[in-house]
Amino acid sequence: MPKSISRRTLLRGIGATLALPSLEIMGANSPAAGAKAPQRLICMFQPNGVFPKAWDVSSLGAGAELSPILSPLKSLLGDFSVIQGLDNKGRGHVQLTGSFLTGCSITNKRNGISLDQQVAKLVGGKTPLPSIILGTEPPRQGNASGEPIAYANTVSWSSETTRVSPEINPQVAFDRLFRSHSGPEAKRAALNRKSVIDLVLDDAKSLRNQVGKPDQEKLDEYLEAVRAVEVRVEKTLNPPERDWVPPTKPEKLQRPGPGIPKDRDAHLKLMIDLMVLAMWTDTTRVGTLMTAHGFSRQNFSFLDGVSSDHHGMSHHKNKPDAVAEYTTVSRWYVSQLAYLLEKMKSIDEGENSLLGNSVVMYGSGMKDGNGHVKDDLPLIVAGQGGGVFQQGQLLQNPKGTPHANLLLTLGQGLGLETDRFNGASTGVIDGLLA
Repeated sequence: MPKSISRRTLLRGIGATLALPSLEIMGANSPAAGAKAPQRLICMFQPNGVFPKAWDVSSLGAGAELSPILSPLKSLLGDFSVIQGLDNKGRGHVQLTGSFLTGCSITNKRNGISLDQQVAKLVGGKTPLPSIILGTEPPRQGNASGEPIAYANTVSWSSETTRVSPEINPQVAFDRLFRSHSGPEAKRAALNRKSVIDLVLDDAKSLRNQVGKPDQEKLDEYLEAVRAVEVRVEKTLNPPERDWVPPTKPEKLQRPGPGIPKDRDAHLKLMIDLMVLAMWTDTTRVGTLMTAHGFSRQNFSFLDGVSSDHHGMSHHKNKPDAVAEYTTVSRWYVSQLAYLLEKMKSIDEGENSLLGNSVVMYGSGMKDGNGHVKDDLPLIVAGQGGGVFQQGQLLQNPKGTPHANLLLTLGQGLGLETDRFNGASTGVIDGLLA
């Protein structure tokens, strides 16, 4: 049995490579033996704001009563902080979406470089992909307040004029993360839709014979998790034969785009699972998830008591029925954040969990969709980033504090050497950095 293998060892096969989790056999290169696990950054965007009274909290201490929207995070108290009092720049859905990770508004089709892409430029050379941007909705056409609605498709900008569009197809995202298409054999293997696990199986078996029982169990668990997501992607895009056929058909069927799951909940959860896998395998250390388009009109009738589209209910005019629907949808989005955080917290990386080694920023570019209120954004920061960030706090900032201050604080904690974020910040957030 070899004394150790490199932390950067990959399982290889024709058409695929797969990074390994932390194993004892990695010896001095393993986080368990002293090497520090890398920091990760995940930015999660929710469109259309929230109803303020259903979001705001008065404390996050022991026994704190969470607001209706934040209630899905009850089991994660101590792992996240609520950041209050930060103001966005711009106006309307398009600009307030565009400034979510840049801190500055789109002006003359120009923006700042977003936080995720700044961090990706810093650490992206250490992983197969500098970053991954995932979403659930395609770009929309038209204009809003003089700006192309398509600009609200993403919060990621790699330059002042270049937007990075999210991948919304789960299978394409999976292939981008784990498949290699650098040669004709790899391309043929991909076309045959072979499992990534099958492609690296021989290499995995060889490694398994060299490691002890704890590493064997950890490797088996890891490969099983990758396989599980593959199976779910396949089942979503190629559902099994139905055991009942409706006796009638609608007069007209409009075929959806290829490869996009119809089930809203299943689609977003698949994208979250892919994001977790991307971080767990160290395929990338920077990820951004657009839970929906910044001008989203998604229908949420699958939720009890909801019949309106999200954008429509966000202009609630304080009508009780609309506010109730708006709050239900916002709580559903936060439950997706809870799902992400719980999965990350369950993954052991030696001295810490994946969540403990990461920082996750969640929020919207506006506070309340009713009037496009841009002050006091709904924002959550979770994870300790390897001990850099303190959580379990309600951090109230002085009135008029720019949202760019949070972007600067996160950037500095992740290694960005700058005192200003896109020229829009005025300082860091007190109490967030350890």
